Amino acid sequence: MAFPLTSLSIGWRDILDISLVTLIFYHLILMVKQTRAVSAIYGLLLIIVLYFLSTRIGLVTLNLLLENVLASLFLTVVIVFQRDIRQALTSIGSRQWGFLSRFRKKDLNPVSAIVSEAALYLAQRRIGALIVLERNVALRDTTDRGVVLDAVLSRELLIALFWPNSPLHDGAALIRGLRLVAAGCILPLSSAVAERDYGTRHRAALGITEESDAVVVVVSEERGVAAVALGGKLSGALDADRLPRVLASALEKRT
Repeated sequence: MAFPLTSLSIGWRDILDISLVTLIFYHLILMVKQTRAVSAIYGLLLIIVLYFLSTRIGLVTLNLLLENVLASLFLTVVIVFQRDIRQALTSIGSRQWGFLSRFRKKDLNPVSAIVSEAALYLAQRRIGALIVLERNVALRDTTDRGVVLDAVLSRELLIALFWPNSPLHDGAALIRGLRLVAAGCILPLSSAVAERDYGTRHRAALGITEESDAVVVVVSEERGVAAVALGGKLSGALDADRLPRVLASALEKRT
């Protein structure tokens, strides 16, 4: 039975409802795009397709099995995507209004230069280092696992912290704004990479960026190079020209 288009009544609430749902799905797609969650989503979609096919064809046993799986779909989604859900919620909860961030950007200008100079100085001498730059997501649980300093950030202080035989050289230094908040911090290790491919320092850099939006500068004592970890990904070796630019770009995109 056909209904005339004249009988449709669309009000502002309907437009608002459709717009909000579209916006939510758009941001969900952006969040899972090019992440490990994409493969898991394909797997869930395949299960749903098989369920409907088994219902249509009459495959009773397969249909019963898939029906039990889909009955606990919500719990399955939470288990499979627990890390992605936590990262998305912390990102949403730490959103800053654009006009407020402009007042903070001027304080971040010297950070990339200071951190780059210290990291490259240590890299030239093959001294390992792990420097975490906090952005929107607060890392107070990380500072609790280290030694609180709350000192003015400087190139010399960073170098001294990671100098061999220093009591705090094994952990990570955490920077918030222009303050060196803590040192000797223990970071979570990434489980997404194999131990044979990365050392403990690089796995720690990837681990904290998988759970937050922090930027991490990691210096390899074996290769004598500095790299940047962001969003669970690690850059290649960065020289004196590229490292400050990469850091500055990452810090400017903190909102």
